[in-house]
Amino acid sequence: MYATLRSASRPINKADITVCLLFKDHKIQPEDKTLDHAYSSALSAAAKRPECKGDVGEVTAIHADASRRFVLLGLGDAAKFNAQKLRAAAGHLARTLHRMDAATVHVSLSAAATKSVAPAVFGRALGEGLGLGAFKFEGYKGGNAKRKALLISVSDKIANAALAEGLALAEAANFARQLQATPPNVATTNFIAAQARELARSLPGVSCTVLGGDALRRNKLVGLITVGRGSEFPPCLVQLTYTPRGKAKGTVLLVGKTVVYDTGGLSIKPRDGMRGMKYDKSGGMAVLGAMQAIARIKPNVRVIGLLPTAENSIARDAYRVDDIIKYPNGKTVEITNTDAEGRLVLADALFYGCKKFKPDAVIDLATLTGGVVVALGSNYAGYWCDDEKLRAKLERAAADSGEEIWRLPLNDDYKDMMKAKHADLWNSAPVRDAHPIQGAAFLSYFVDEKIPWAHIDIAGTADIHKDMAPFVPGPTGFGVRLLAALLEKW
Repeated sequence: MYATLRSASRPINKADITVCLLFKDHKIQPEDKTLDHAYSSALSAAAKRPECKGDVGEVTAIHADASRRFVLLGLGDAAKFNAQKLRAAAGHLARTLHRMDAATVHVSLSAAATKSVAPAVFGRALGEGLGLGAFKFEGYKGGNAKRKALLISVSDKIANAALAEGLALAEAANFARQLQATPPNVATTNFIAAQARELARSLPGVSCTVLGGDALRRNKLVGLITVGRGSEFPPCLVQLTYTPRGKAKGTVLLVGKTVVYDTGGLSIKPRDGMRGMKYDKSGGMAVLGAMQAIARIKPNVRVIGLLPTAENSIARDAYRVDDIIKYPNGKTVEITNTDAEGRLVLADALFYGCKKFKPDAVIDLATLTGGVVVALGSNYAGYWCDDEKLRAKLERAAADSGEEIWRLPLNDDYKDMMKAKHADLWNSAPVRDAHPIQGAAFLSYFVDEKIPWAHIDIAGTADIHKDMAPFVPGPTGFGVRLLAALLEKW
């Protein structure tokens, strides 16, 4: 696919391909009728083809003459058109443009489209969809195929300016996707720490600190030490800090589960259950990608990103079922399942982050439970949040970004499920009831009750197994655009 996508500062007059928008009514938009007349009604004739239905993402190619090519991009029913449908359509468009060997493209924006989607929103969603649709994880394949660049313009000035923002958001999400998909023999704990340091060096206002070895012990980060003990690659806590230029209007803490590979530990996963566990670092990669986006957006708030990073492996000194560990907040945890390791490392980062930074809000992302996949599939991430203001901000960000979330309950009855027989808590209750809620209930014991907190379980949305435009099967970078939208309007 394309190596880079850039927005042009002004409309490209002689683009390789001109994209015209088509709704299900099959009418050529008034803005495109001059072109249609100039090329012997080629556009309107194509719109009448039986295979041209105007469905979302449908692409109809038109070779008007030897030097001029057009595309009709289907957007579906005009009454139901929105930014998310545009992202999906643009994802299909990106793949078609690549097959058509296009290096430049111009999009003709119509008044019919901006009736439902404002020009700024249109440009941003178009950029996101094109950028996300152009992603392909292929760095480990043989051959030296040359990857091209795509230059894009939109006829409307406001939409064209917003296009660059959308492309930047997609680039940040694709950065996370690339790391998500990187195999575990490459993406070790040391590799993730190095990637974070390199990212911080490239971003204005962002710094990076990595706690490992003695620093983990001094800070009593017992979850990381315990889970990472069975791996040859040492655990660490990666900290990224974004500091705004002016006076910060508060601090937001982002925590992302970064288990670089999860065998299940001594509670080993079956073969089919272990496949794809390179994606167990997706929460942390979403935080990394979000930091890249945040450095561009430049919100007037300090942002701390914590990545508790470990490999859950098997060795003679790996932690065991029946072990009891003690956290610095005094809570003891009885291990009932070494495959419930994510909550152990997240507990470290949540308690440490709340105590050290005293943030105004905490959001954590994690591929935490298979139960949330059963409940919500790949369309929504489950989330838990008891603070009304934070909930409203998150749901607005979800609507703006198209990264959908669905609230699930968490009350004292669920929290009581996590109270253990021989310790204060167990890391996994002995019943499967309310499985995704158990994870949130456990984490609640490690967050300062005075600080608004949201837990987002992205197990179903972090990677997908079928085409869900603008995404192809594989990693999605879920959470990058959600967090960026949240902090942009904080």
